[in-house]
Amino acid sequence: RVTAQRPYELVVFGASGFTGQFVVEEVARAASSGELRGALRWAVAGRSRTKLQEVLEQAAERLGKAALGPEVGVLLCDVGDPGSLAAMARQTRLVLNCVGPYRFFGEPVVKACVENGASCIDISGEPQFLEGMYLKYNEKAAEKGVYVIGSCGFDSIPADMGVLYTRDKLKGTLTAVESFLNVKSGPEGACIHDGTWKSAVYGLADQDNLKKLRKKIGYAPVPVVGAKLKRRGFVFYSQEFKQYAIPFMGSDVSVVKRSQRYLHTQLQETPVQYGAYVNIGGLGSVVKLMIAGILFLLLVKFSFGRKLLTKYPEFFSAGRFTKKGPTQKQMDETSFTMTFFGEGYSEGQNPENGKPNVKICTQVKGPEPGYVATPIAMVQAALALLEDISYLPKQGGVYSPGAAFSKTKLIERLNSHGVEFSVISQPEV
Repeated sequence: RVTAQRPYELVVFGASGFTGQFVVEEVARAASSGELRGALRWAVAGRSRTKLQEVLEQAAERLGKAALGPEVGVLLCDVGDPGSLAAMARQTRLVLNCVGPYRFFGEPVVKACVENGASCIDISGEPQFLEGMYLKYNEKAAEKGVYVIGSCGFDSIPADMGVLYTRDKLKGTLTAVESFLNVKSGPEGACIHDGTWKSAVYGLADQDNLKKLRKKIGYAPVPVVGAKLKRRGFVFYSQEFKQYAIPFMGSDVSVVKRSQRYLHTQLQETPVQYGAYVNIGGLGSVVKLMIAGILFLLLVKFSFGRKLLTKYPEFFSAGRFTKKGPTQKQMDETSFTMTFFGEGYSEGQNPENGKPNVKICTQVKGPEPGYVATPIAMVQAALALLEDISYLPKQGGVYSPGAAFSKTKLIERLNSHGVEFSVISQPEV
């Protein structure tokens, strides 16, 4: 598995960043759990040796160890120095890239990995970056036999794997799913580090280029099988949850669509239509969100506005995004639930005729999304890539999580690490 030329199985790049530190802790936990086939040889990488050492010490302390073993390497590299990225990629089978916003810093890492025969996983929720990498590197990655798998954090593993889980649990043919996200926080509330805020600011400012990119890729249309899934309004009252909901603004819908397209075109599986929503609460929450949303959309169109938004995230997000990120107590008290309502056709029913006649409800639930569930998802995806290798797509390439991991044991791995998939109500005809 590890050779003299490639001494590491995985390297966490951006290990001393806000999210990177939690990914390091999760890798250290997995390495010491005894669940893996052998000892995991891994390393941390970033610009400052001192900061990287501090992150390793912090991870050891949180796991109740005196120190992490000598099998953990420290590599110095900088996203602005292609030579250092190439040297990192040559030493490992897999890079876990934690350096965002990916639209600014993601491509040099993908390029270095593909050119130097390493696979790469990231936690980007930026469709333009994810799909841009597909356009530029899919063929090269296939030639090299490496896997580039984006959106392996809270964006968008629960949604993408949740749709596949729902499909596998329905006896019959699943044709449409809607998911509703609920984030529950404690008395101190929840907040997100401003790195995610920056990604959202630049992503929304650049919607036109995303359309152009998709035209350039020339995706094959995904056929609609069964009754067409209706899109809901911008704000609507959800009878199931007795509160208001809005469409989920993240990358989930675009990632699920890419997975469904791949599974349909390559494996002839029935494509599933998908809509993603988030519950926001009562009328007061709706009013607050609409005021903040209108202000955001006005400012994001101008470079001056974007400067304001990125300089004062706390003010413009009403405290939801901060430069410091959440406290440990906030993270401990926060959790998420994603509920999937699926419909389809019972065995022997032809989806081309008539209305759907079976329903199913499933759920993915887990700890705080950004810095607890995301590292769990990323690290378990990495282990699925390293250990379930015979179940990956036969060819390398740039993949979404559902496309790469649909045949692996990723859902079982997540289930045993606190991101739990379950059936809430069995399908009734």
